[in-house]
This record gives sequence, C-alpha cells and structure tokens, in this order.
Amino acid sequence: MIDPPSLVDQYCHGVLRTELGLGTFEAQLARTEGPPAPGTTLFDTQTGFAVRRWCPPLLGLEPHCPPARYLARRRELGTAEAGRRLLRGSGITAYLVDTGLPGDLTDPGELARAGQAEAHEIVRLEQLAEQVADTSGTVESFLANLAESVHGAAAHAVAFTSVAGLRHGLALAPEPPGPGAVRGAAGRWMAARGAGDRLTDPVLLRHLLWIAVASGLPLQLHAGLGAPDARVDRTDPVLLTDFVRATVGLGTDLVLLHGYPYHRHAAHLAGVFPHVYADCGAALVRTGARAATVLAEVLELAPFGKILFSSGARGLPELHVVGAHLFREALARVLGGWVTEGAWSLDDARRVATMIASGNAARVYGLD
Repeated sequence: MIDPPSLVDQYCHGVLRTELGLGTFEAQLARTEGPPAPGTTLFDTQTGFAVRRWCPPLLGLEPHCPPARYLARRRELGTAEAGRRLLRGSGITAYLVDTGLPGDLTDPGELARAGQAEAHEIVRLEQLAEQVADTSGTVESFLANLAESVHGAAAHAVAFTSVAGLRHGLALAPEPPGPGAVRGAAGRWMAARGAGDRLTDPVLLRHLLWIAVASGLPLQLHAGLGAPDARVDRTDPVLLTDFVRATVGLGTDLVLLHGYPYHRHAAHLAGVFPHVYADCGAALVRTGARAATVLAEVLELAPFGKILFSSGARGLPELHVVGAHLFREALARVLGGWVTEGAWSLDDARRVATMIASGNAARVYGLD
C-alpha cells in the first residue's frame, strides 16, 4: 500500500562495461582492502544475500539461487543485456551520477539509456582539482583555472560532491582559508605531486568546499563508511557542525551522504539546520535484512522533507537494484507498521514515502 511511483537515486555511479568473474564480481560487491578470507565468500554478507534475493528473478532465475548459477546466467546474457534487465527492473526513474571515479564505468547518458531513466551529472571536486593541476604549469594558473572550472561545471551539473572526509577527515577548520594560505598549499602540493597523486591537503580541500558553496549548487559531503582505507572515526558528520553553521544563509544546501554508522548524527544535523539534508540510501545496501531498522533510526530525528534516497551503487547494476528494493521494502515495513499501529494515517504515509523517494530530491536538485 506504500509504494512510491518513482524513485530518484540522488547519488550513484556508473556500471562496469566489462565481463566479471567470481573474484572481480565479489571485489565490487563488498569494498574491502583485499580478497575474502580463505574458505569464505563475500556473498555471505548482507549485501550478498540481498543480491541473491532481488536480482536473479530479473535475469529469469529463482530468488536465492547459488552465486555460481547466477554468475553463469549473467555471462550467458552478456554484460550489456544483463545490465539493462537489472537497471530497468530497479524501478529507478532518475539517476544522479558522480562521474569522479576511475575505471571503465558508464557515463550518465549510457546509464540513462540502459535503465530507461533520466540521468544527471554530479561533479566530484577533488577529481576536478586534480585534472586542473595536470594542465596548469604554475600555482597562479592552477588557482585561476580551478575557479573557472568549478564555475563551468556548475553550468551543467546538478550538484558537487566532496570526499574531503575520506581524504583527510571532516574535522576541517570551518572558515574559508586566506589567499596566502591557499597559494602556499597549492605550491607545496604541485611541487611534490607525482602522477596520480590524490589531493589530501586540508587547506586546498577547504578552498574547494568554499568555491563550491559560492556556486549555489547543492554540495554533497561524504560521511561515515566509505573507502576501505579511510578512518571511519574521522568521518562522523557531527565534525562538520562548525562548517555547517558557517554556511547558514548562503543559499547552498548541504547533503550528508551515507552517514552509517553515524546516520543518527546526520539526521540530527538535518533537523537542526535548514540547509542540511540526510541521505538514507547506501546504509540500506550495507545492512540488507536490517535496512528497516536503519531507516527507522533516520526517521527518528530528521524532518521528513530533509531525507533523500540513494543507492550509492558503483560498478555493479545489482547494487542499484538492491538499493532500490531494500529502500522500498524498508519504507513499506516502517511506515506500514506505524499505519497499522494507528500512529500515522495511510495518506500521510504515502505522502512521506513519495517525498523521500523522489520529491525531496526533485526540489533540492531542481530536477523539475
């Protein structure tokens, strides 16, 4: 009874164009710093079980079929056809795609065609800065080109995203760095930078955030679990409180991505500050059969107009499917339970479900 008609995936990535064997599939299934322990499989995780529940029927197999059978069917169909069936079976009607990851991933246009959906680009600030540094010979040209590139990206993207929390940590000084500090940091970084070196300097990361804030586009900030080599204790969204307070009234919305296991902290910030929004998606993919519990915890504190769905999917179309189905199931279970208890009316439950599934994202990102 509570099933929103459309679903906007407000943060995801493209899918791999290449055929995958068991090892490479598992490497995409769960982000770890190495292969599974000897004698084990990453299919034996909440995410793995969710894939086996929701994806086989879209490829003509029974739910919960063995991984080997599922992957054989995937190879039989081919990467492109399997991807189309999976994406079109997800129920997602619009994708907001972070194009800042390396690898042979589909771009937003390809993802839209495969999934018969809309797609819009999210620009990753750190990757943009690294690309500018590759083509700038001096510090002065780098800083000028960086400002111009962010301004140019704002003309076609629906949002910026930053992985400053994963690169350095979210306990950054809240105020914009001064011009001298920015020039000094840029000079040190460019002088020491080798091919492929990532931007981790805290001064330049802050500079990027404030350039993005000045653009007026929504700014997504990664928090909680992310890259396997990141220190999760440095990605608690409450560490952003001073930065959030410094950006009040400037006209830029902040979207706290992922959040788990600090999703209640993200929900708190969304409840306190008018320009802060909380993402409830990628945590559901990680928690699988426990997704309804996590969603209910976000709903404890965040205003319902400040919560957005995302899959956080990357590489595997299966993760888009799992994100969408787990979200719908969790939403129906949580809100449906409250309707059954008499705490909510059915009309209110349906209205809130539509807000979280698509309405809030459409408003924040100007998708209409």
